[in-house]
Amino acid sequence: MAALTTGVEHEQVIDVHERFYEFIRSFRDRSDSYKYRERIKQMITMGQKSLIVDYNDLYLFDNRLARLLIERPDEVLQQASEVVKEVVMTEAPDYAETIDRFYVRVRALPRVVPLRRLKSEYLGKLVMLEGILVRTTPVKEKIVKARFMHCTREQGCHRFDWPPEGELIGDILERPPACPICGSSGGTFRLLPEESKLIDWQRIVLQERPEEVPPGQLPRSIEVVLQDELVDSARPGDRISVVGIVRVRPDSVSKKRAVFDLYIEANHIEVSQKILEEVVITREDEERIRALARDPWVRKRIIASIAPAIYGHWEIKEAIALALFGGVPKITEDGVRIRGDIHVLIVGDPGTAKSQLLQYAARIAPRGIYTTGKGATAAGLTAAVIRDKTTGEYYLEAGALVLADGGVAAIDEIDKMRDEDRVAIHEAMEQQTVSIAKAGIVAKLNARTTVIAAGNPKFGRYLTNRTLADNINLPVTILSRFDLIFILKDRPNPEEDRKLARHVLEVHRETERIKPEIDPALLKKYISYARRYIRPRLTAEASKLIEDFYVEMRRMSSENPEGPIAITARQLEALIRLAEAHAKMALRNEVTREDAEAAIRLMKTFLESSGMDIESGRIDIDVIMTGKPRSKQEKLTRIMEIIEELESESEEGCARLKEIQRRAASEGIESSLVEEAIRSFRRDGIIYEKSLGCYAIVR
Repeated sequence: MAALTTGVEHEQVIDVHERFYEFIRSFRDRSDSYKYRERIKQMITMGQKSLIVDYNDLYLFDNRLARLLIERPDEVLQQASEVVKEVVMTEAPDYAETIDRFYVRVRALPRVVPLRRLKSEYLGKLVMLEGILVRTTPVKEKIVKARFMHCTREQGCHRFDWPPEGELIGDILERPPACPICGSSGGTFRLLPEESKLIDWQRIVLQERPEEVPPGQLPRSIEVVLQDELVDSARPGDRISVVGIVRVRPDSVSKKRAVFDLYIEANHIEVSQKILEEVVITREDEERIRALARDPWVRKRIIASIAPAIYGHWEIKEAIALALFGGVPKITEDGVRIRGDIHVLIVGDPGTAKSQLLQYAARIAPRGIYTTGKGATAAGLTAAVIRDKTTGEYYLEAGALVLADGGVAAIDEIDKMRDEDRVAIHEAMEQQTVSIAKAGIVAKLNARTTVIAAGNPKFGRYLTNRTLADNINLPVTILSRFDLIFILKDRPNPEEDRKLARHVLEVHRETERIKPEIDPALLKKYISYARRYIRPRLTAEASKLIEDFYVEMRRMSSENPEGPIAITARQLEALIRLAEAHAKMALRNEVTREDAEAAIRLMKTFLESSGMDIESGRIDIDVIMTGKPRSKQEKLTRIMEIIEELESESEEGCARLKEIQRRAASEGIESSLVEEAIRSFRRDGIIYEKSLGCYAIVR
């Protein structure tokens, strides 16, 4: 075997093959067991062909070999692979003969190279990168050993493998310059793909994590090539660390330009399993977090720390704080997942600081993305299949909700989304997954994301004489998925206006005095700590209180069967999430009566502001769940009955609009509602216009 020089410090000759063989045979871990011998046995049992090596172990065994691995990974990994084959030959010769090539995969390099600093100086070296997987291609097959058929008039046809033994095909498959059997360069060479050796191949795109992108700059990304066992080991939206060799390729199809792109040939991929591990919490941080949690006013201080430059809006800030902490997600034994994320919607008049609240929430969240409904297409918000202009390949690309998996997505101007975008968000908000099936790519991606959204009223300002569904351009199916909805009305009030003016003037006059109660960096770590480690459970007392509230609200509806339904099981689940989040804010592992009371208070505020039937003055959850309060539903039913009656009475077999309006007016139903009902019934295919201004029921 060829010996390699280290190329670092003094020129030292290392027999890589011998040293690696010794490493596998003799390295013992802390429990004094032969770690890599065991791993090879396990690899054989599981039918795998990759041996995972911890870089730290290699460094402890022989630091020169470890450094050589970083500097010249191609040669070292090739020889390491041969060593593994030798060892497997001694352990299980039958198994070794069935595998063409074993791989040595290296994990946990001592240094992570930031994507932004990956330059040509790393070319040909082994590096470790961290980021978020944003795109993947479908799995393809790549030829590593081609079989050609060479035919000449003199020699006839014969077959041979290319390239010769010990070499593999790189990115480009080239015809051999001459036949290795007859030595002739003439005749015809024909590739035989079905007789060639192929391996699985996939290209992915790794992007900088959103929270690491410097303000005002675009996120950097790099292509990574996965082969063999590595393909499909990660999905778009996953946060991964990649160990691989830096390589180059022409940046265009023509290959005539002198400009090249860097890409990574992956050696090992690790998907981050821990939530929010990008926020580093030291022992000192933990002590500060624990000390802060002992403060009896910690919740008030956290709420006061949300956007301190914005005056008022205490309940909205409280809701945002609760959404940042979130409830406890649960998975039942049969695999059903109950979401713990709290979705909040703010609907308000222009100039009520909605966008600023959202931006602050995205900034303070340990994993936060801020986007707008207008700028987010279906691809930008959920996922899409797109075609690469250079290569023509199809990619599966993750959108904002998938990229913010495990964190918060702040969506401004949510009402400006196109209809097709709105369809895609339903699944993401309730099931917390995004499914896609396009261009041969079928995938389901995780989108366990808290949505904090804001929207403007449809008519410019919020009209109090209309329902919430009438005021915002959003389907009720989306509205009903929000746990809390707040309405911000800009109403002149001399006393409040003076306070607001003084606050804004103070912010402008003495900006440096506007400081949050808790330092934003510490608050971010506090939230991250709570989301990672705190799993509060409901106490009997808190459960009883929530149960009583729910039953009492339902009892009022049950007493009057014709009356509205005040609350449903969806709000009951929201109450539990809010109570859990309230407990998390104080880092408590139990949901107490105080937490349940706070959740009920917020829920009442939400129902009284958004779920109120403006005609009856009673709470009616149908205002949010169906967009029509009970009183309106009754009137619509009556209009339908009137059409039916008039149709049967009429000789024409249809009901005239004027007749419908006259009879409806005699029962106190206004003409505008009749016109709206007829438009709605026609749109839904319930009635049709039999002749001009005369309507009949579709039967």
